[in-house]
Amino acid sequence: MSNLNRLPAATLLVAALIATGACSKKRPEMLPPAPTDTQGPYTPPPADRGGSVDGAVVPGSAADFRRSVQSDTVLFGVDLSDIDPTARAILDGQATWLARYPNVRITVEGNCDERGTREYNLALGDRRANAAKNYLAARGVSPSRISTISYGKERPVATGSDEESWAQNRRAVTVVVN
Repeated sequence: MSNLNRLPAATLLVAALIATGACSKKRPEMLPPAPTDTQGPYTPPPADRGGSVDGAVVPGSAADFRRSVQSDTVLFGVDLSDIDPTARAILDGQATWLARYPNVRITVEGNCDERGTREYNLALGDRRANAAKNYLAARGVSPSRISTISYGKERPVATGSDEESWAQNRRAVTVVVN
């Protein structure tokens, strides 16, 4: 039996990798010039600037949504994801606006106050976002236009550790995507 047959397979593999490394491509002596800027500075479309052009609100934009509806936010009670009468009125206005602009997509963001575990609050935020989504869908908004996300307690709007702050953070926010 030859000595080559006694070498472990791993040693042969390492030797093969070293041998192929020597065949690497050489760097060219001269590099091509860097690209030049032939266009002016980037100007985002109106929707990316908040939906206004020269101070006028563009119909169907996020700014138009915020201006036209009673609120983009519905609030919830402690450990609740039920849509109460106040939330119904807000969501009815949102559904009316969304019916006017059938190509607009939205995201409903579910949020919680700081109490409870991260996992519990993510699940509760998800239930809140989906409650708002389901209500809008029942009012005629296509569910394919609505995405949901839960932020749990990660995005508070009020930073205090009192009932007033917690009440503001128990919410679902409707955000116009396009």
